[in-house]
Amino acid sequence: IDEPGKVSIIEREKPVRNKGEVLLKILYGGICGSDLVSYRGTFAYFDYPRIPGHEFSAEVVECDENNAYGIKPGMIVTCNPYYNCGHCYSCEHGHVNACMDNQTLGCQRDGAFQEYFSISEERVYDGKGMDAKTLAAIEPFCISYHGVSRANVHEGDRVLIVGAGTIGVLAAIAAKARGAEVYMCDVAAGKLEMATNLDFGLAGTILNDSPEHFKARVAEITDGNGFDVTVEAVGLPSTFQNCIDAVCFGGRMVLIGVGKKNLDFNFTLIQKKELNVYGSRNALKKDFLELIDIVNAGKAPLQKVITNVYPFEQAAKAFEDFSNNPGDMLKVVIDFSSINEMV
Repeated sequence: IDEPGKVSIIEREKPVRNKGEVLLKILYGGICGSDLVSYRGTFAYFDYPRIPGHEFSAEVVECDENNAYGIKPGMIVTCNPYYNCGHCYSCEHGHVNACMDNQTLGCQRDGAFQEYFSISEERVYDGKGMDAKTLAAIEPFCISYHGVSRANVHEGDRVLIVGAGTIGVLAAIAAKARGAEVYMCDVAAGKLEMATNLDFGLAGTILNDSPEHFKARVAEITDGNGFDVTVEAVGLPSTFQNCIDAVCFGGRMVLIGVGKKNLDFNFTLIQKKELNVYGSRNALKKDFLELIDIVNAGKAPLQKVITNVYPFEQAAKAFEDFSNNPGDMLKVVIDFSSINEMV
């Protein structure tokens, strides 16, 4: 991404792998919501020009022999793309996903949308036989799964996901996998229809076309009590307010969405309802490992979120189409698997 609205394909030298690194050949890469807003020029954590890409699958080309992680050439893998510094206050206390100097592939450093790239071996995770296209969607699933885990969603909870984009839908899948009764809310009827038609097992939807309708539907679904858990998966002041308003007294609210705007709201609602409000950033190694097993066991229909696939040569078109038609697409994936080997 050279600048907002401009995507180009460039040539680079094939990287040389260092000891302790794994040389990877990309297979599939998903366009994240953050990639999309980077393309639009509205993402808070992005510098230009930048090679995007932090959700992907790849084949191991080279690695250290007998490495401690069991990585071998030919293995189909995905990776943890959130680089942490290792010495800030957060890292020293084990919160590596919230590193004070976090650098995510494709955002603060060049990402994975290149034929070959190297990454430190401890960040590489075996897909355990998962098909490469589905494996490319594990990272965004981790984002949602981590948030749902932060909110301690459990069996019997009534959960409202605000935002029917990819992260919201994946949060719904994660909450369903934990036994929750899940509802989804969005301002776009088409997104709610897509989520319903793809059959993610939603208990119902709320079209957020007016504050009055939103309030009435929340009261109708919950008998006036509010939801046990609300998940913000948009990143707007209005949707944060929706989550605060819709959660029950003593409930849990988690913020996954990333935004750049301020919100002026009656913060005493947090005290009045005695709410537990959680932020959720990135994901942890355990999230990747757990989800790979969950998806491989058939407990989460991850493959359903992939609605559009573009060949590598049409990468610019993929970004343009996604930007212009976000309501008609869920997870857009670029197929890098047919690139001829560079000389």
